[in-house]
Amino acid sequence: QVQLVESGGGLVQAGGSLRLSCAASGRTLSMSAMGWFRQTPGKEREFVAAISWSGDVTSFADSVKARFIISRENANNVIHLQMNNLKPEDTARYYCAARTGGLASPSDRIDHYAYWGQGTQVTVSS
Repeated sequence: QVQLVESGGGLVQAGGSLRLSCAASGRTLSMSAMGWFRQTPGKEREFVAAISWSGDVTSFADSVKARFIISRENANNVIHLQMNNLKPEDTARYYCAARTGGLASPSDRIDHYAYWGQGTQVTVSS
């Protein structure tokens, strides 16, 4: 099993920045690509960003492209999501997720991820 714990959420004004982190523990050697998703009440969980095991391949939702940056520190089993120029529509609970399988690539599909964190709330005020 892999445990994922997110941190860094909070309240920020529009135009501001936040940096989310996700720390993994447990059977981390089984992890490969990792991603961030977000969800607001009454809506489906949606893809935000993903990164390969090596960190050299990333993928972003169109809504966050050029504003968000995803990175990982494999030595510490941590990934980050740097969120810049935040907008009220970015308000959501953000979830970290991990794929298993050594060659698994970054994916925007929820069903491709085996492990999920509990999420961290991000609120952007206008």
